[in-house]
Amino acid sequence: MRRTILTIALISLSTLTYASGFKLSSPEIKPGSTMAKSFEFNGFGCSGENRSPALKWSGAPRDTRSFAVTMYDHDAPTGSGWWHWVVINIPADTTELAANAGALNSTTLPKGAVQNRTDYGVAAWGGACPPQGDKPHRYIFTVYALKIDKIDVPADATAALTGYMIHANALGKASFTARYGRAK
Repeated sequence: MRRTILTIALISLSTLTYASGFKLSSPEIKPGSTMAKSFEFNGFGCSGENRSPALKWSGAPRDTRSFAVTMYDHDAPTGSGWWHWVVINIPADTTELAANAGALNSTTLPKGAVQNRTDYGVAAWGGACPPQGDKPHRYIFTVYALKIDKIDVPADATAALTGYMIHANALGKASFTARYGRAK
């Protein structure tokens, strides 16, 4: 019994160690920085360009079979945050998403990748749009390495359901946070 527990602990530790090399970055947004207005939503009182940033990742766990990418506003005044972007079924050999890959009906997403519905109600990137005068919100960009080839959810699945499936199948994740606010 003791040997089994030790073996499980060592396997878990080696997996975490390997996953610790998993990194996510953007050539357009530096971690901890303030995002440009080009990433702001265009609607709901916001007037940005609603462009998704280019993202790059490396060091995914060895057994990765697909990826998912999300952007989440932890500070949205909803009680549950706000899902701005959910992309699933990104092939395992992919290491980046092009700038504006999150456009509605995108033609630049990797083959097989699917955008799921966000809290804006559309299956596309929905940029930052915090309430005017609110403190700058934290936007968390995350890439998940998944142990399955495909997350099978309905096209109209909520971000919460898709997030559940992502977390249930995650081998590791890499994130960075940026901020955005709108003056009154």
